[in-house]
Amino acid sequence: MTTHSLTDLGWSDRFARQLTEDDATLTPARISEVHRSQLVALSDAGDLRLIPTDSAGAYAVGDWVLTDGTSAIRRLDPVTDLHRRAAGHAVGAQRIAANVDTVGLVTSCNADFNVARLERYLALALASNALPLVILTKADLCDDPDNFKRQAERLSPLVTAITLNAKNPEDVARLNAWCSKAQTLALLGSSGVGKTTLRNALTGETEATQGVREDDAKGRHTTTHRALRPTLAGGWLIDTPGMRELQLSGTSEGLEELFDDIETLASQCKFSNCAHDSEPGCAVKAALKDGTLDPARLERWQKLRREDQYNSESIAAARARQKSFGRMVKSAMSTKTRNKRGYED
Repeated sequence: MTTHSLTDLGWSDRFARQLTEDDATLTPARISEVHRSQLVALSDAGDLRLIPTDSAGAYAVGDWVLTDGTSAIRRLDPVTDLHRRAAGHAVGAQRIAANVDTVGLVTSCNADFNVARLERYLALALASNALPLVILTKADLCDDPDNFKRQAERLSPLVTAITLNAKNPEDVARLNAWCSKAQTLALLGSSGVGKTTLRNALTGETEATQGVREDDAKGRHTTTHRALRPTLAGGWLIDTPGMRELQLSGTSEGLEELFDDIETLASQCKFSNCAHDSEPGCAVKAALKDGTLDPARLERWQKLRREDQYNSESIAAARARQKSFGRMVKSAMSTKTRNKRGYED
């Protein structure tokens, strides 16, 4: 059984301050895998198999929980929290990973590179309060990998980008700075961009990889579930399955940071509710006219803002309906109990 100290696992004063006197008999543990009816966790006493006391969806890989050795009694508030709108027709938020120091947004120096999709990932990373790192793989197969690096870094001054060959261990070792000394690096990106190859190099595992179609640079899923794994550098890695659908929700702060240039312009408009269409005194329109603002970037900003607002409102409405339904059921059960007692009397 492998054991890790709490400090090695990423425990800090920010979690310790959440403990109360009632928690004296409980042990902190960090979630490494989330399954439907079981949580796998790491603690200073070794690996644990825990029964969740909430729905499995309430937990994310990287979460800290307090346990009695059998159940996850209480989940501690995360320092960073990656989430998106749940895929498919379900209305709700899906937690991706928690307590991540750096989000590695993996794309490649080929047809997979897509500015609009990368902005989605960046908004999600920034909204989580984690640092974004764009990892551009397959640099060895590209004539000008620095061109992709420049495109990524132009998206925001908060972005750091790195080009590398995922199959070269010395090249991948450049990522050790983001996953050493108990730091946690999470890898997000499409299938086939080299996440599993990076994971193998950083952790020493031998997870199988799959090829990429040459016509569109798309790959197939290799990673099937999220997992927290120790890295050779002394930190932690969370690998995630490729995401075919990434709907934003609750990421308004991330969008504000990512599109800070447009947000600054919008704050200078004559009217606070300016739609940047036909209103007089619009600073955004003026920037379009003088060429300092790219029309495509403005369009992407507006699209992502609308999507985030719609999804956030939909989730809030769904939660309100669930609470209302819960109160109705509780009221009906209470009435039924009173009527039964009255009948028996």
